[in-house]
Amino acid sequence: MTLQQVSQVIRWLRLHARGHRLEGQAWDVILTVWLLGWAGLPPSLLLHEWQWLPLCLLGFLMPSLYAHLRQQLHRRGQLRCDWLTAL
Repeated sequence: MTLQQVSQVIRWLRLHARGHRLEGQAWDVILTVWLLGWAGLPPSLLLHEWQWLPLCLLGFLMPSLYAHLRQQLHRRGQLRCDWLTAL
């Protein structure tokens, strides 16, 4: 996901906050993990703590993975995802 796409999803969630509170909180967690992935990379590299690099990579990819999962569940009819129109 690009930063513009993430921004569009966040903007959609803010506009529809009353009906989608749990989804907004889920995105807060997703973006926190994404930020931790970025923040954890320099110390991992500088301190040669290679075991943390896969977690940093997972943090980088978290918004894309979450959006892809929600899109798949929406297509199968298992979960309704209104913010997909923002992408």
